Amino acid sequence: MQRTDFGTMACSIARTLDVIGEPWSPLILRDVYAGINRFDRIQEDLGISRKVLTERLKWLVEREVLERREYATNRYEYALTERGTELVDVLMVMVRWGDRWVSPDGPPVLYRHHACGQVSHVELTCPHCGGPMTAKDIDLLAGPGSS
Repeated sequence: MQRTDFGTMACSIARTLDVIGEPWSPLILRDVYAGINRFDRIQEDLGISRKVLTERLKWLVEREVLERREYATNRYEYALTERGTELVDVLMVMVRWGDRWVSPDGPPVLYRHHACGQVSHVELTCPHCGGPMTAKDIDLLAGPGSS
């Protein structure tokens, strides 16, 4: 089966899904962010086949989401790039939704904010006024890349 090329669509959601839209990629990013950054450890944590993990890691490195670093002779680990770190922000919004809607026993992981030391969750806010930026608070307008 041929994979649909979402990367050519004039839609930022589609283009993002082109990079991380299959189920293993966000979980790989989660692991690398959490410090599980070596192939065998990622494979063990996720229970993913070596073949699929190899393909996913190669894809994420090619898309400059992860970088492969040698830590010993012919031994490699993976690190988030700037792009990858920003994708973790996307995952944090998914965490908030998952904690609210599909975690009946409460959040499986808590997040402490570096600046204030408080355990919290991600809030989307406007960088100009600080007000909320949820689907109910915004309008969609055509952007310069919409054509």
